[in-house]
Amino acid sequence: MNDESQKDKLRKHFARRVTTQARVVLDGWQKIGDAGVESALFRTDFEMATDKLVRYAQRFEMNDHASAGQQLAELLTQWPENEGLPKALIDPLNAAIDALSRTTQRRTDHYESDNPRLYRRTPVYIALTKPDIAGRLIKQLEFFGFRACAFDNADALMAACALNKPETILMDIGFGGDSHSGIETVERLQERHETPIPIIFISYEDGSIETRLRASRCGGEEYFYPAVDPGQLIEKIETYTHGNTVEPYRVLVLDDSRAQAKFMEMVLRKAGMTAHIITDPMQIIHALEQFCPEIIILDMYMPGCTGMEIARVIRQQDRFHSVPIIYLSAEDDVSKQLHAMSLGGDDFLTKPIDPKHLVATIHNRGRRARSLLALMIRDSLTGLYNHTHTLNLLEQEISKAKQTRHPLCFAMMDIDYFKKVNDTYGHPIGDRVLRSLSMFLKQRLRKTDHIGRYGGEEFAIILPDTHESDALALLNEIRERFSELQQPAGGHEFRVTFSCGIASWNGSPMDNAQSLCERADRALYQAKADGRNTVVPATLEHDLPLAAQAGSRVT
Repeated sequence: MNDESQKDKLRKHFARRVTTQARVVLDGWQKIGDAGVESALFRTDFEMATDKLVRYAQRFEMNDHASAGQQLAELLTQWPENEGLPKALIDPLNAAIDALSRTTQRRTDHYESDNPRLYRRTPVYIALTKPDIAGRLIKQLEFFGFRACAFDNADALMAACALNKPETILMDIGFGGDSHSGIETVERLQERHETPIPIIFISYEDGSIETRLRASRCGGEEYFYPAVDPGQLIEKIETYTHGNTVEPYRVLVLDDSRAQAKFMEMVLRKAGMTAHIITDPMQIIHALEQFCPEIIILDMYMPGCTGMEIARVIRQQDRFHSVPIIYLSAEDDVSKQLHAMSLGGDDFLTKPIDPKHLVATIHNRGRRARSLLALMIRDSLTGLYNHTHTLNLLEQEISKAKQTRHPLCFAMMDIDYFKKVNDTYGHPIGDRVLRSLSMFLKQRLRKTDHIGRYGGEEFAIILPDTHESDALALLNEIRERFSELQQPAGGHEFRVTFSCGIASWNGSPMDNAQSLCERADRALYQAKADGRNTVVPATLEHDLPLAAQAGSRVT
């Protein structure tokens, strides 16, 4: 490695240190916001973290971070010690935090309306009788973006929950010394909260039905007996936290009565759904293309056509074949209702519409539709998009990039020596590694990025609004962090790495999904040939046909 390469590596290392410290500051501000009247408890830690950020940023000449940190530090001098956060400082501090957040995110993230997800909003609490396992779990959880802390007694856990309600608690039923003292602690804890805290119980000694019932009655979502390894626990903790928020249902309403349509819009939006209203049935094709609804509500009788005829037109389009259609009408003849549903409808609501009935019907139909869609487009092992849907999403993002002239990158990654993992530790551990990488990627990428399991141990990532240099830096950071993660296998731990190839959309009309995939695949091939555990951008050399490249496929 020459001097220039060494300097570049050092600069990247220092940049990561500053970015990491900036995220500590952002997380500290989150704690202050969650603490409310108890915010004074976190003032000193927040001030120290800010001071450390300024020193790091100045030392490594990262001026934007240094400026944002100095602005925060100056504002903190106006916060009296041992007092709650003054109201007059909230808006200025929020503005300074926003400036730091924008500095910390990727350069191309300015296209997004939402800030990137840096940390979980609320913590995960761990109450185990074995401190060594608790420590290992916390280290593992930190890799996946969780904020976790362990407790060694019930009083400390109760006090922490009173100060900051956790997303979930991992509880040993013997926590506290007695056989069921952990359950007793949870029972007391749940009485203090209006909504229950999801609890994951583990037990080393008691798997009886009596104990399981008692655990379930106090909010136990899972019960592991005998206790499982950290990898399985982290997967369950991910399930019961709110990192992946549920998107509101997109509901298209076609009703020729403007008053009725407005009423429906008000009801749906009040219920947290996204509604799109049209009163002219001749606009239905345009509305379907632009809005892409998950649920469609049709008036049965309209000027010029019927809801049944519109339903048949909708069903002729493959991508809307399984979208639920709900009819609205004053028609109370059951035979006619059944006939209408046989022509493409899924449900029937009679006018006047009961808002509660409408919302309940949409929720029921929506949940089922999303479940069925997930089965069709997602990989059952990892929950990521499958090969076919990933390519469909890539086509869609290329179309958007052509319209907006924004950059776009496509990456393919492959776990190194994955066959050796399966041969050494068994296929269940290999599956755990695949789920681990999928969860790692979901935690570190934006919600507008698309992640797919391309096949076997190969993954694909679509990065809209991202330049190649930014994609390279991002995926290199993910690669380095993932290579540090300890993968549990019974009483052993091991590490795995991945190789990655990146192709950027060049704006050419000929640059389609297939060409991007081929270029990314050739770059991945080169990454394997270069020794694995590296990220390689596609170049003109990689654009040569694979037959012209020496050697065989490296795994």
